[in-house]
Amino acid sequence: MNDSPLILASGSPRRRDLMEEAGYTFEVVKPDVEEIDDPARSIRALTRENARLKAEAVAADFPDRIVIAADTLVLRDDTALGKPADAGEAFAMVSSLNGRTHQVFTAVCVVAQTLGREVEFSVVTDVTFKRLTDDELRHYHTLIEPMDKAGAYAAQDHGEFIIERVEGSWTNVVGLPMERLEEILRTEFGVESDPV
Repeated sequence: MNDSPLILASGSPRRRDLMEEAGYTFEVVKPDVEEIDDPARSIRALTRENARLKAEAVAADFPDRIVIAADTLVLRDDTALGKPADAGEAFAMVSSLNGRTHQVFTAVCVVAQTLGREVEFSVVTDVTFKRLTDDELRHYHTLIEPMDKAGAYAAQDHGEFIIERVEGSWTNVVGLPMERLEEILRTEFGVESDPV
């Protein structure tokens, strides 16, 4: 299976960058699925179901490949924060996280249909924001594109402006927990990275 390339089932440039930085050779195939958005479900269940939905949709078209999909949400108190719908919602999201600690949940699903193997896992990271003024928060949003990011912020783009502390996996906050993923690919699928 080492000769069979990986597929990253994601349109996220951040996830692609993480895979490239880790030294993997892979193809990007964006899944054509409608993600589940059900506030009645726990954030852990929601991210896992969406990751599985994306992985299985792409794996159906590429049964002989190893497909990796992920889903990331931000949890503030008991509220899941996905991608904002507009600038007003983006500002409301970062304002609600301002000066507080929240959790970033990422679920990953790795599917190899030919092997009959599907592995799922979740990683949670605590992120604490600095206390900023409204003007500073608005300025931060001029530095990044908040609309395609869960919680309307980006750890990897000017994260030092807004983040005081990260406890746990940094790559998880970016969108793909590489430490755990690399272990799963190596032990479950026999795939090693080739870091430069």
